[in-house]
Amino acid sequence: MGNVKSVDRILSKTAQILPDKTVMYYENESISYSQLDKEVNNLAQGLMDFGLKPNEKVALVLGNCPNFVRMYFAILRAAGTVVPLNPLYKADEIHYILNDAKVKLLIIDQELLPMIREVRAEKSDLNIIAIGGRKEEGIVSFEELLKKEAEPVDRNVEESDLAVCLYTSGTSGRPKGALLSHGNLIFITYALITRMDIREDDHNLCVIPLSHAFSQFTNMLMPIFIGGSFTILPRFIPNAVLSEIASKKISYFCAVPAMYSALLAALSQEHNYDMSSLRICLSGGAPLSVEIIKEFTKRYGIPLVEGSGPSEAVACIGSYQAIKPGSVGPALDGVNVKVVNDHDQELPQGEIGEFCVQGPNVMQGYLNLPEATAEALRGGWFHTGDLAKIDEEGYVYIVGRKKDMILVGGMNVYPGEVEQCLFNHPQVLEAAVIGSPDKERGEVPKAFIVLKRQESAEPKEFILYCRRHLANYKCPRQVVILASLPKNPTGKIDKKQLA
Repeated sequence: MGNVKSVDRILSKTAQILPDKTVMYYENESISYSQLDKEVNNLAQGLMDFGLKPNEKVALVLGNCPNFVRMYFAILRAAGTVVPLNPLYKADEIHYILNDAKVKLLIIDQELLPMIREVRAEKSDLNIIAIGGRKEEGIVSFEELLKKEAEPVDRNVEESDLAVCLYTSGTSGRPKGALLSHGNLIFITYALITRMDIREDDHNLCVIPLSHAFSQFTNMLMPIFIGGSFTILPRFIPNAVLSEIASKKISYFCAVPAMYSALLAALSQEHNYDMSSLRICLSGGAPLSVEIIKEFTKRYGIPLVEGSGPSEAVACIGSYQAIKPGSVGPALDGVNVKVVNDHDQELPQGEIGEFCVQGPNVMQGYLNLPEATAEALRGGWFHTGDLAKIDEEGYVYIVGRKKDMILVGGMNVYPGEVEQCLFNHPQVLEAAVIGSPDKERGEVPKAFIVLKRQESAEPKEFILYCRRHLANYKCPRQVVILASLPKNPTGKIDKKQLA
């Protein structure tokens, strides 16, 4: 798109080139590029009339629907900063983020208003725009804003201006707001398009919550940047997803590992879905079992590519032309990666250390946390907190979180390695490994697993299985079989609840 400096202007450029093409499908609704661009402009003017100033943060608490896309781009066009929040958050979680980000404007679905009643009472300066339903005193109607006709809005947004504040999932304490600029989003999106070979005639299916950064990039920004189309589903229901892939001739699909497990289970039942339109599938948000990759690829001949990158810096993604199971792929073009020891010294190929990233993909910093920002970005590199190794071809293998490493009698045990071993067992659907206190060794691995449907087994079987494939000190001393593993609102396994 040449020298376009802001994300919302890329939408405008695409609308000029492909005005009548459908960009979004949702239930019985289809929206063209020109219609979306016009609605975004009207909403942006409405936000400005409402008092939104440049760089002010606007919280967006919406599920998967076209209005998320409309408001996301409208906030950016009005030079605001989007703070996307998962609608599954509880009132306390939303309250914390609204205060931390000093949010004065909240856009929320009408159905969620009762949940934030206490927040409204305590935060008197909070203005609310509600989507859908009846009018309510003190709350502005989204539908009224949408009706207003406006001249083209131009607030002269630059690449360096903030675009989004992405709150981390907070599995190790309070969530932190990662600040990404328009330049960050533009660089990452085009790098993903290039790596995944996304084209104008591609049609993708959006089922991951759009409040999640992974979904924003892969399901919304990528198709809009390239002039493609996407279908939005409000929630993940395996058979509904498979039916939509078949009927809409979906060509690329992005999901988290738990969704792929559920899809494989649904596909093994009576229904026979036509998946022939799919040419690439992407997994992210959590480690993907090598067994799932193998089973999915074997059954459908569709490349299942894994990517990795925290909200602070989307860094790696596999190429469907050269997949290495277990790897999240090489760094995106224009991104540098390395692994370092505890003294920040770079380690040789194949050695495990902290995964570090450098490039235009890296966030500007953490909101209101100068010390945490300086620590994370020390030496000009973003220190991810992930433990990884890099092979001779530059492919990255994430083995776990640095904080999750288990020290067994002075020996390092990486939970990801043990989890991958358990994933390889034919009866295991999900696995999580944590450190458990031990008087003799300090810590020992403890595993939690979920069995595949209609499977049954004794915990000892999995301990013995690990002993056949791993050094004894790496093997779980205890295995707990659960019906499900606890997950946070972004779909990641929440190990805090297992401890």
